[in-house]
Amino acid sequence: MRVIVCEDLALLRDGLVRLLESHDFEVVAAVSDAGAFERKVEEREPDVCIVDVRLPPDFTDEGVRAALEARRRHPGLPILILSQYVEQSYARELLAEGNGGVGYLLKDRVASPAQFVEAVRRVAGGGTALDPEAVSLLLGRRRGDERLDRLTPREREVLALIAEGRSNAGIAERIVVTERAVEKHVSSILGKLELVANSDDHRRVLAVLAWLEGS
Repeated sequence: MRVIVCEDLALLRDGLVRLLESHDFEVVAAVSDAGAFERKVEEREPDVCIVDVRLPPDFTDEGVRAALEARRRHPGLPILILSQYVEQSYARELLAEGNGGVGYLLKDRVASPAQFVEAVRRVAGGGTALDPEAVSLLLGRRRGDERLDRLTPREREVLALIAEGRSNAGIAERIVVTERAVEKHVSSILGKLELVANSDDHRRVLAVLAWLEGS
């Protein structure tokens, strides 16, 4: 799996490269600024990109803007944002296509190398990986939406875990219920959000997007 890493801190960038290569990823480029990132995306055709939000020269939003531009040029390009900050509008925009292949993790909350590698694989495979704290901030600022208001507290909890990128089995383990119970919750959520039959993964992403649009 071909990966581009865009991170301005040399030690962290080198650490990410070593970690990914030790788990059989091929790091085709490791760069420190948005311009180099955009060039390497065109040259190397990566399977997934890991990008910091704030990059030289201004350290504002160069990284995420470059990631969004890369995704516009290459629809569906998997992007994992690795940041110290929660940028609400960017998380929403990354999910706006409803196609998955996006992640937003906070650097100081990645619990283990294994968790990070699993998130990269999930995003590369078209799934989502959102940090629980980011999800909490995003979902905690919802405006009223009558579809969302139909959800029970348990269904909101399940939807937040879907946003984190958890499978039904992972959700079941987290909230200590059977996987069958989770399947029923997910079915109810998708029905209440009026998401028509399509691929289940696609509808799960649209369900997350409904939350973010209501924030």
